[in-house]
Amino acid sequence: MDKRKIAIVAGGYSSEFPVSLRSAQGLYSFMDKERYDIHIVKLTHEEWWVELANGETSEIDKNDFSFVEDDRIRHFDFVYITIHGTPGEDGRLQGYFDMIGLPYSTCNALVSAMTFNKYVCNRYLHAFGIPIARSVVLRSGQSISNQEVIEQIGLPCFIKPNVGGSSCGTTKVKNEEEIQPAIKKAFEEGDEVIVEAFMSGTEVTCGCYKTRERSVVLPVTEVVSKNEFFDYEAKYTSSKVREITPARLSEEMTAKVQERTSSIYDILGCKGIIRADYIIVGEEPYLLEVNTTPGMTETSFIPQQVKVAGMAMKDVLTEIIENEMLRK
Repeated sequence: MDKRKIAIVAGGYSSEFPVSLRSAQGLYSFMDKERYDIHIVKLTHEEWWVELANGETSEIDKNDFSFVEDDRIRHFDFVYITIHGTPGEDGRLQGYFDMIGLPYSTCNALVSAMTFNKYVCNRYLHAFGIPIARSVVLRSGQSISNQEVIEQIGLPCFIKPNVGGSSCGTTKVKNEEEIQPAIKKAFEEGDEVIVEAFMSGTEVTCGCYKTRERSVVLPVTEVVSKNEFFDYEAKYTSSKVREITPARLSEEMTAKVQERTSSIYDILGCKGIIRADYIIVGEEPYLLEVNTTPGMTETSFIPQQVKVAGMAMKDVLTEIIENEMLRK
């Protein structure tokens, strides 16, 4: 019997392209190669192509996501999306795979689009009682005065792109003179910018996935950045951050973060592995954002949490793949 053919789809159209390629390599190292025939597929604006076993590449036919190998047309059985940014995190690729009937690992198009838009997602979840920071959103062509920022949000604050990740284009603003340059920098990453209140507290993150068989909420990780905040450098330079799993929290607070993560998963109707980031202020975890295509390198949060939970990434990924294959 032929092995199921799995595509790990990486790359994309954003500044997170290199991060995505690292996640793809991580996923490839974790997946069960005895069970699956695994290929990495890379997407750019110009080309979609698959890496073949012989070191060559083959162009993807966008009509059905097939490719040619050994003079035969090959089709994938399942897609594991690990693009951070557009088009793999914002629902575009999900809509495409829905249209051609190919099962995939992440949330559907609507949930992906909603979680990619941090402002919309947080406001939506706030309606269900999830605490969030004060924020305002600016769309392309809109502006806000320094005085309005100070009155509505206060200083210090974070100014960041509304879409995207890895903290690209994010600035922690401490004084009035930094406000407009930070807004300009954030707009260079996208068409919408969030001005968000700074909250002083303990930053934590928690992974979760659910299948027909079970609901898994992973151990909580505490994030202690040596930089001003958990920025791009801190995220991808091990000497700039301490990631402590399990987090140094009380049993009650750990349970609160895990229950909130599970609840967010259900409210949104997520699929696959998600990660929710929080800042704990006093006795309350405030949601920062929901990540539906979390990093998957050896040192990323999810693999760390899976290991501490006493599980193997190979088994977790098999669970997710097989669960989605049953939906066909």
